[in-house]
Amino acid sequence: MPLVTTRKMFADAYAGGYAIGAFNVNNMEIIQGIVQAGQKLNAPLILQVSKGARAYANHTYLVKLVEAAEATTGLPIALHLDHGPDFETCKSCIDGGFTSVMIDGSHHPYETNVELTKKVVDYAHSKGVTVEGELGQLAGVEDDVNVSEHSYTQPDQVEDFVGRTGVDSLAIAIGTSHGAFKFKPGQKPQLRFDILAEVSRRLPEFPIVLHGASSVVPEFVAEINQYGGAMDDAIGIPEEMLREAAKSAVCKINIDSDLRLAMTAAIRKYMALNPSHFDPRQYLAPARDAIQKMVEHKIETVLGCAGKA
Repeated sequence: MPLVTTRKMFADAYAGGYAIGAFNVNNMEIIQGIVQAGQKLNAPLILQVSKGARAYANHTYLVKLVEAAEATTGLPIALHLDHGPDFETCKSCIDGGFTSVMIDGSHHPYETNVELTKKVVDYAHSKGVTVEGELGQLAGVEDDVNVSEHSYTQPDQVEDFVGRTGVDSLAIAIGTSHGAFKFKPGQKPQLRFDILAEVSRRLPEFPIVLHGASSVVPEFVAEINQYGGAMDDAIGIPEEMLREAAKSAVCKINIDSDLRLAMTAAIRKYMALNPSHFDPRQYLAPARDAIQKMVEHKIETVLGCAGKA
């Protein structure tokens, strides 16, 4: 099948009480590891590309790699723009083969966010592409996103925002954070399920998205530290909290930092144990395997979408 939009994915996820993993991709090995996990567990996938990834790997290369992933697996795969900063970037992705885009106007005043999001929605829908908007801002640093403090989503804005913009899904801020260092040592991670519940009440059967939802899996942090890293203070979102969110209105959970940790841990371990090796295939193969292992874990433990392709 060709690449799909997120519309049916989210309708099925909402009805089934699970979420779809939206995994950030930057190169071939990351894509291969993700889709191998999806194929093994028969899970639908969203492969998402940030502005930084497009600059790093080139838009056309990434589109063709994702198309190859679909062709070799037959899985339902959506290609999504993560944190589109402006109309021009979203339009370029829509025209260039993406089936879903996010326009992130959350840093603008509310009315500007509405206007910008509607402009993207109008263009995307004319091309059969779905759109994710955002209300509220997550703290943290990841790729091109750098926000110093949380700005929780205000539930009393969501009906107006969705109604006026026509977005297909909505990213909200309930306490997740971008990057691996989400909380200070000793600080207890906590998600605002009260905000999620109120948003769900106001937007019945509407797909909600969580950004910054990596859990910083201790196994990979320990491996990075063992082979020359300094990740001891990294604290992520407890996976049981994410699974609870996936059982409710959350239909898309973004995962990036955990993939980076898995890949980096595998490469550092391989190079530490094999310092004379210089063939990239030798250290990228275990990195790809680590990505697959991580994604399998997320599908089974957090998302609940195994067997839902």
